[in-house]
Amino acid sequence: MLKKLLVANRGEIAVRIIRAARALGIPTVAACSEADADSLAARQADEVRIIGPARAERSYLNAEALLQAARDSGADSVHSGYGFLSENADFAEAVTAAGLVFVGPDARTIRRMGDKAEARRTAMAAGVPVVPGSPGELEDVEAALRCAETVGYPLLVKASAGGGGRGIRIAHDAGELRREFPIAQREAQAAFGSGAVYLERFIRQARHIEVQILGDGQRAVHLFERECSLQRRRQKVFEEAPSAALSEAQREALCASAVRLAQSLGYRGAGTLEYLFDSHSGEFFFIEMNTRIQVEHPVSEMVTGIDLVQAMLRIAGGEPLALRQEDIRLNGAALEMRINAEDPARNFFPCPGTVEGLGWPQGDGVRVDSHLYPGYRVPPYYDSLLAKIIVHGKDREEAFARAQKALDETELSGMATTLSLHCWLLAEPRVRAAQFDTGTLETWLAERAAALEV
Repeated sequence: MLKKLLVANRGEIAVRIIRAARALGIPTVAACSEADADSLAARQADEVRIIGPARAERSYLNAEALLQAARDSGADSVHSGYGFLSENADFAEAVTAAGLVFVGPDARTIRRMGDKAEARRTAMAAGVPVVPGSPGELEDVEAALRCAETVGYPLLVKASAGGGGRGIRIAHDAGELRREFPIAQREAQAAFGSGAVYLERFIRQARHIEVQILGDGQRAVHLFERECSLQRRRQKVFEEAPSAALSEAQREALCASAVRLAQSLGYRGAGTLEYLFDSHSGEFFFIEMNTRIQVEHPVSEMVTGIDLVQAMLRIAGGEPLALRQEDIRLNGAALEMRINAEDPARNFFPCPGTVEGLGWPQGDGVRVDSHLYPGYRVPPYYDSLLAKIIVHGKDREEAFARAQKALDETELSGMATTLSLHCWLLAEPRVRAAQFDTGTLETWLAERAAALEV
């Protein structure tokens, strides 16, 4: 078992990791920027190390500062949560080189699956279906045009090193591809330090479904799937488990493919395989793997009863995976609503501020993951996520009823938030009927905006 854990992150995920470690009896060190010195993570950890000023590049993205904090505190392990350096292979390598345990897969796996084109090749080698596209990176627009003749339009031009929905352009014909391809290369270089791009067929009305896996390097299991199609600017807003779009046969095939790919990698830790699902044809296609814990992991925990962060810590500590696939049962349905410091009425304008009133919902099947407390001043320097309200029910209908009750009971004042957005979503017939895809939310928001202007 790990002896002392450095939490190399902030916000709700830092609090989540600290609580999981505490449950296992592992002391924690919160690595905090100066702006987070009074954060809930800092208050709950056994020890705090200030790693730099507010700007992330001088604190949470400063690998040497994080390693120094681990050395100074006597930590033997590092958990980097999601975002920041969580999928940075060089950081994972540096942690290991320093004699510490990186809680997650090894640098080789992170590097391999972090390159989207290499991830496609890996999936194909494991017999996992991928979206039709180029076999790898494309050097120039002429190569892209030749490839497009085989794949067909419309196409996505995607950054190989991209993530979080960034580094993607759409081309509907050869003229657009000729124009968008060099733009995508420049954007990829600026955002990720690599101008490598590849092509992927654009599937209209696709659903975004992902599979949660756990592996110990020898064996892998899945914790079923999550539906993540309700997105704005390719950022997830509302998630549920399981997906209402899948039949049992489709679910079994999808999850089995995820386990197959994870085992081919010798994967260690928690990871997520993301797929596009074509509701019309019933086909699913692998698009990428996230080699870390994800924001939406609680819905998988709620429907399986398995603590994913504790499992990560146990595996990192050298324990073999205790779970067998036949022991993991799908129980009911769960929803997660991300509450951000953004104003939906003003095109989601960022609204950091001070928490004046705070009251979270309680009751059966309700969970809140958050780093807020009364009087806390939300820093303006980081992601706007404030909390995740997660509910569980015996079925989807009960989960929706509990979600509405949870929102009604939530008090959060002092800043504009996306609470109202989720109230609207829960009442939206298309959402209640599970008749949506990755473009539905943006279309719906545009419809609402137009109606308000009339």
